[in-house]
Amino acid sequence: MHRILTPYGYDNAFFLLAVSVALTVLGWTALEGVLSVLIGLVGVGLGIFTMWFFRDAERPLLKEAAADSSLVMAPADGQVVNVVPIEQDPLLGVPAVQISIFLSPVNLHVNRYPASGVIESVEYIPGKYLMAFNPKSSTENERSLFVMRTDHGRISYQQITGFLARRIVYDTKPGDVVRVGERFGMMKFGSRMDVVVPATSQILVRPGDRVVSSRHILAKLSTGGN
Repeated sequence: MHRILTPYGYDNAFFLLAVSVALTVLGWTALEGVLSVLIGLVGVGLGIFTMWFFRDAERPLLKEAAADSSLVMAPADGQVVNVVPIEQDPLLGVPAVQISIFLSPVNLHVNRYPASGVIESVEYIPGKYLMAFNPKSSTENERSLFVMRTDHGRISYQQITGFLARRIVYDTKPGDVVRVGERFGMMKFGSRMDVVVPATSQILVRPGDRVVSSRHILAKLSTGGN
């Protein structure tokens, strides 16, 4: 069943919609003149923004990804801002490549699993609120970090808060068996997602590319695993 709003954002969305209704009613019934129009427009604008930001749009999985488990898909909508080699990734234990996706406030913020596999670890890490496109946000910002074992080796990915984002939501725990393209959480307001794959993978995006979750391929894992 299709939902208009994501359950991950019900708390914030319903509060903001209540404020929107209150401002709209106040502006159009209790005030007069220019102030009435301005307050009413602010209320309507807040309602439109809330419905847009907390929308739960469908993202059908790319057919190729359903047939090929070595493909790592975009877990979020946004723009690829970094594709960075890592000499020795501490989580994967091998040379790796980090792919970073920046989500602006207008992007869909519901996140999806980038691959199918078993969740090995989940860690929430408190931190700073640097701008999400800042490379240091990967290691210094508040974030949630996941390690997944796939049929072709291990990958990791993380939700990272940005300057505006102040809350990460996810419903994943160690031991979960997950499928690529399924929803697992969201980041509220501007934010970023990193995906780290072994260096033996074929990287299929570059900085500047715009991606849509479950529709665009980030990388193809080596069938040798890691």
